Amino acid sequence: MAASEGNGSAPRDEDLDVRLDPPGVRHERIFGAFAALPPGRAFVLVNDHDPKPLRYQFEAEHAGTFSWEPLEEGPEVWRIRIARLGAYV
Repeated sequence: MAASEGNGSAPRDEDLDVRLDPPGVRHERIFGAFAALPPGRAFVLVNDHDPKPLRYQFEAEHAGTFSWEPLEEGPEVWRIRIARLGAYV
């Protein structure tokens, strides 16, 4: 999902901005992005509301396989770093 910067450093986490997606497809897009992550990689979810229900869904469906790190918590934008656990997290 994220591209390497090519300078020998770890790849940068890409943003997954779902603010313009219809609410009915947001979770599908987010879980698709998570499924595509190799272990140890992450993306930064950008959302227009607190994604607390999404976290509950991650905990129910992917317990022990992800990390959830809030980077910005509103009031207009929420940014959450979601990583697949493994090397380089």
